[in-house]
Formats: sequence, structure tokens, C-alpha cells
Amino acid sequence: MNAKSWTIGLMLSCVIILSLGEAQAAPAIVTESGPLKGITSLGINQFLGIPYAAPPLGDLRWTPPQRYGRWHGVRDATQFGNPCPQPGPYGNEDCLFLNVYTPGLKKEKNEDRDDSLPVMVWIHGGALVTGESDAYDPTPLVEKGGVIVVTINYRLGVLGFFAHSALDTEGHLFANYGLLDQQFALRWVRRNIAAFGGDPERVTIFGESAGGRSVYSNLASPTAAGLFQGAIAESGAYDAFQDYFSSNLPLATAEAEGTAFAASIGCGNQTAQCLRATSASTLISAQPSYRIPIVDGTVQTQTLESAFASGQFNRVPVISGGNHDEDRVFEPWYIVDADYPAVTADYLGPVWLGLPLTDPFVQFIVNVAYPLSNYPVPPGAQSAPLALGASLTDAEFACPERNSVRLLAQYVPTYAYEFNDENAPVPWFLQGTGILWGAYHSAEMQYLFNLLGPDGIHYVAAPFTADQQQLSDTMIAYWTQFAASGDPNLRSAPHWSRYSVRTDKFQSLVPPTPTVESNFDAAHQCSSLWNNAF
Repeated sequence: MNAKSWTIGLMLSCVIILSLGEAQAAPAIVTESGPLKGITSLGINQFLGIPYAAPPLGDLRWTPPQRYGRWHGVRDATQFGNPCPQPGPYGNEDCLFLNVYTPGLKKEKNEDRDDSLPVMVWIHGGALVTGESDAYDPTPLVEKGGVIVVTINYRLGVLGFFAHSALDTEGHLFANYGLLDQQFALRWVRRNIAAFGGDPERVTIFGESAGGRSVYSNLASPTAAGLFQGAIAESGAYDAFQDYFSSNLPLATAEAEGTAFAASIGCGNQTAQCLRATSASTLISAQPSYRIPIVDGTVQTQTLESAFASGQFNRVPVISGGNHDEDRVFEPWYIVDADYPAVTADYLGPVWLGLPLTDPFVQFIVNVAYPLSNYPVPPGAQSAPLALGASLTDAEFACPERNSVRLLAQYVPTYAYEFNDENAPVPWFLQGTGILWGAYHSAEMQYLFNLLGPDGIHYVAAPFTADQQQLSDTMIAYWTQFAASGDPNLRSAPHWSRYSVRTDKFQSLVPPTPTVESNFDAAHQCSSLWNNAF
């Protein structure tokens, strides 16, 4: 070898060594389907794009998930799998993948051990019509909390939550295919997670928004019994636990909607063959923008309200809570004219209840319960969005959340929280709107995850303040300690009392140090208004 070749070789070796310092091959893992190798990055082992079920294609569309089988050779687990089909159009029906993240210094497969780690399985949100697992990098939880985190995809929209008589009489479980996927992924975790260093007897499910609703739905599902030992629902009680909402769709109603949907996409003959022959993009483009689980009689045997009230649910410890200003983040969709009325109170009737301003209930809401004078703002901001956000948050999120924990606490250890960082960083697309976003829906997730956009960059660009970083560290400690023991308390963080109907106390997650919140009911007008509104 001449001097020039030797120099080039040395330079290449240095580049390779430096690259391996940032990302290198993770230890091999042997799963039920065969061996796989992931990648180690910044001290975290990542095993990405692992198929946990057979692709639900062709005749397997609208059937329960099936075992994947075996792959040949060593599977490369360094890239995410496809997201499930969703509006855009975006995604692919071959989408039943999960990702496993483990501490990089943890001993790996097939070594004798008595130190298996608690496991947290993340269920993403998105109204059960959008979302994907690879938007949530759980490095902070894994690194600081010493847990294994699994993130999953599951079928969405009409491909995941759909009832039709032609499908429902085929002799298999039906309607709630997305929930069946979630439960199938949990069974995969039970069978395989020990190979990654995880404890299959310490599995906690957690999710936000529709992921939180999925957590509730799995709590209420007989077919999910024994699949998890703890549950964390973040903002999952929306549009439920009030007389004016229904948390689950009755089967007859869902099947009637399915018949109408089939006709709308050209399947007037109402056959399963026509439905399965229709392209996913056609289905997604015609589907409603919002889905809820269906009372099918097996996966969901009753509404969430009935299950929690009767105690007929999977009794495990629960953390449940929401954010103080949940609904402000949805206001760009409510607001047609960006110039909200600065004095008049016609902000509520048209955009929410669909009622005229003259309706007595709307008059009471805008003039008595949520008058603009209660929402002073600095120059350049507007009062009406804050009043609208408060009324919608209380009606749709906060009071349903309180009702849900009051039911759960009768039977299981329940820890209630409210996320209260009014200055939480906002995504880039909400900046410069003139709205004070406060502790908006989804704001708490950045305190647990690195949130990534489709291009892999951080979803929220603003860095934490020192106080916010301290809150993030405390929340991670709470969540991971709960996963380890069923109780979020540890000596390094403020005590979090179990929820009691008698004391009605929530843990206020506010920077830098969480405190006890005793006025949740009055602040959100639950007992005084929304629990008796209709």
C-alpha cells in the first residue's frame, strides 16, 4: 500500500469511528419471527419497523390481525415501517409495525438476568384517523427513566373502525380492528419483550388524545384482560363521560353508517367483495374526519361510562389527566374570520353548538358563564378565543376528565393530573397567530418525548426554559416510576396523592415544581354547569 492509499484509508477509518460514536449496530435480538438487528444512537438501542402482524391486505382487510410468521435471515430493524393509510392520502395498508427502544447499556438477549425493565407501550393519537408511531422519539423516557418503550401503529379510519353487516357476519371479531391491532401488539410484547430485557409482567399502556381514548377502551375491553398492568390516559376523556356525549357508537348505528358509506363509494350492492376491492385511497378520501370505537359485543361490550361505573373493566392502576387549555389548539379550525369580535359575544353559538345567538343557553354561556370581561389579554391578543377555548375545554375535556377519574377511583388506584404550563412551547405552525395558546391539547407530550415531524425535524422548535426542563424531568420520573411500580411517587419528586372523590385533588403539573390543585371543579365549572347542562 502506498502512502497516499494509507492516508486515505486512515481518514476513512476515522470517519467510520466517529460515525459509530453517534450511531452503530445494536446487539442482535432473536424474536419469535427470527433474528433482527437495530441501531444504537446516543446511548439508546432502537429496533425499528418490526412487523407484529401479517399485512392486513386483500382478504385480510377488515379481519382480526394474524401472526406474521417468520422472516429469512437477520432482519434489518434500522428504519421505520409504513404508517397506516390516512388523509393526504398518506400511508400503506402494510402498516402493522412497532418499534422498541431500550437503554443502550442494558445487557441484551439470552443473558441470565434478574433485572428486567418495566415496559411502556405508546398508542399515538389523531382522532383514530391520523398519526403514526415514528413521530414519537421516547429517548427521554428511556434514558432518564430506565424503561423500555414500544411505539405501535394500528389501523385507522374506516380501515380500523368500521361496521358493516356483510363483514360483521363473517364469523370473526369485527368493527374495532384498530383496537384489535393494539391488543395484538400487546400480545407480541408479552411473548417477545423479555428478549429485549423487558419484563412482560410490568407493561403499562399510555397514549394521548385518541391514544388516551384507546387506553380507556382497552381498560374497558374484555379481550384486553391481562395484557397490561398499568394505564396512563392523557387527554383521553374527550367527548365522553357526560350525558351529552356517547363514548362508543352502538352497533346498529355503526352498521347503518357503514351501509351509507358503502353506497357512497360505489358499493351499492353492499358486498364484502366490493368493499375489499375498493382502493384504500378511495376509502380514506370518503371517510368521516373522526372515529370512535363501536359497541360490538365482544371487544367493546358496553360504553366506557357503563364499564367504569360498574367496575366491569380491567382493574389496574391508572394515571389520567388533561391540559388546562385543551381546546385552544383547535381554534384555527373553528375560526373562519381571524378578526374575532372584540366586544360582542357571538363567538360561541355558530362555531360550537350550531345554535343561534338568541338561544337562551348560548346567551347564558356567553353573557354569564364565560363573558369576555373575564379574559383580559395583553395588547395584540384577543379575548374571544380565550373565552371560546375555556368553554369548549370545560365541556369537552376537563369535566369529562374529572368524571372519568371519579368513576375509576372507586375501584383502582387513580392519579389525576392537570398540565398547567401556560407558556408551553408551541409548534411552528401555530406561531404568529395572535392567540395565546396556553397549556394546549398535546402540549404535555414534548415534556415526555422528542416530537418529530414528517421530515424528521423537531415538531416544537423552541427550547425549554430551566423551569420547564425541571418539570419535564419530574414528569418523566412520575411516568416511569408508575410503570415500574403502579405508583408515581418517588423521593425526588413532590408527593402525588391518589385521587379521592372526597378530597377531589389533582396534581398540577406546573413548572418548575408540581403542586396540589384543589379547585379543579370550580375552575372548570363542572358541578355548577356542565354536569347538569342538558
